[in-house]
Amino acid sequence: MASRNIVSKATPRRARGSRAQKTDTREQLLETAGQVFSEKGYAGATGKEICERSGANAAAVVYHFGGMENLYKEVIHEARRRLAPSEALAVAVARQTDPKSKLTAFIGLLAGRLAGPLSSTWAVRLISREMISPTPIFDEIRNKEMRGRAAILRGIISELTQLPEDHPAVARACINIMAPFGVMLLITPQRIERTFPVLSFGPEGMDELTHHMVEFALGGLEAIARQARTLTR
Repeated sequence: MASRNIVSKATPRRARGSRAQKTDTREQLLETAGQVFSEKGYAGATGKEICERSGANAAAVVYHFGGMENLYKEVIHEARRRLAPSEALAVAVARQTDPKSKLTAFIGLLAGRLAGPLSSTWAVRLISREMISPTPIFDEIRNKEMRGRAAILRGIISELTQLPEDHPAVARACINIMAPFGVMLLITPQRIERTFPVLSFGPEGMDELTHHMVEFALGGLEAIARQARTLTR
């Protein structure tokens, strides 16, 4: 009887340990895969290298993800999660009450992620690679993300300009505001600093960068709103 009690108590502990080990292996594979994909792209990466670099069994990619395609999808989703996804932007904007504060929250969150310490990680390198040479796997995720961000930004710009969300000027303003973040992804803040040494993208420069981008956007929005009103008279 006593021995059965010992076994029944020990078994859940072993099960919990086994589940934790599986989770750790999966997370390690995901992190290592992100590094390998960012270096070599989807076509150049192999499951063998990812398993070797993560210290996992050679069949671990298939066991945990079902194959390289599913692993790549998971890696892309993880990169997206780290780079201020539209859901996080929506939450940050919803906390604000006036349109200028909403624009500041939107720009500040993106600037903090893309120009801050995260800019030197595999997540940014991978998305940058995908922007230059997108894979079919990335296209669907990118389109969904762009639609999500555009919907948030259209609402903010509409409030600031008093123009309908479907006005062409609002759409063009969305492009103007989002374009610098595409530059940060493609060129990286480190290279921008080498070109313009007077600039700093470190923690001490984030508030200044956000303030500049917001004020620059507000100036442009005021001008296009004024022009739109003139044309409708």
